[in-house]
Amino acid sequence: MLANILLVLHLLVAVAIVVLVLLQQGKGADMGAAFGGGSSQSLFGARGSANFLSRTTSFLVAVFFFSSMTLAYLYTRQSETSSIGGSSVVAPPADLSAPPAVPEAEDDVPSAPETPE
Repeated sequence: MLANILLVLHLLVAVAIVVLVLLQQGKGADMGAAFGGGSSQSLFGARGSANFLSRTTSFLVAVFFFSSMTLAYLYTRQSETSSIGGSSVVAPPADLSAPPAVPEAEDDVPSAPETPE
């Protein structure tokens, strides 16, 4: 349940980062001005919107990083405790006290050739 909520938050933050990056003014590309971010009469002033967008993007990147690490941890723990059938399958421990059995020599197995003296 927690992983699903965090996954939805993670996706929303990813989309918000993409939108904020596209809104920011680049060198020569005035994409931010196309959405009204280039006006000096804006709410944040001439350079205030750039600082606000940069700081908001930095904050969202930190949230994205934290949610990525948390999701990786949750899904790793979840995959360790479950299997395809829904329950953990544990192999029985091997008997390490007895050495492996050696098959008896049979008649149909050829013997090694004798070396001449």
